Amino acid sequence: MRNFLCLLFLCSSIAWAQQNPYEATIQSIEIDAFAKAVLDKEIQLIDVRTPKEYQEGYIAAAQNIPIRKRKKFKREVQLLDKEAPVFIYCYSGVRSSRASKILHRLGFTKIIDFKGGWKAWTSR
Repeated sequence: MRNFLCLLFLCSSIAWAQQNPYEATIQSIEIDAFAKAVLDKEIQLIDVRTPKEYQEGYIAAAQNIPIRKRKKFKREVQLLDKEAPVFIYCYSGVRSSRASKILHRLGFTKIIDFKGGWKAWTSR
């Protein structure tokens, strides 16, 4: 019975991992951890909002690679280092979540998505 339960647990874990393929490389972090990780650091920081939103304000050192035009987004992110962490944000977290999944499919190994995005950043 014990072996059966272990086998059942193992199979369930494998099935869960297959349902959540992004879990291993996409991490979502809160504002304080994000600020500590990005402020005054040389990192790959991507703002996926529109150019107009970006011009209205952005986190220092962020480069604007809008996700609105997906083909262009995919071309531009290919210039980034896939092995180095990529920090990503949008206005509230919806677009950066989509962008994170695209980066994962393109082979990026460590993607850090900022919970709450620019909206949370400006209200801290």
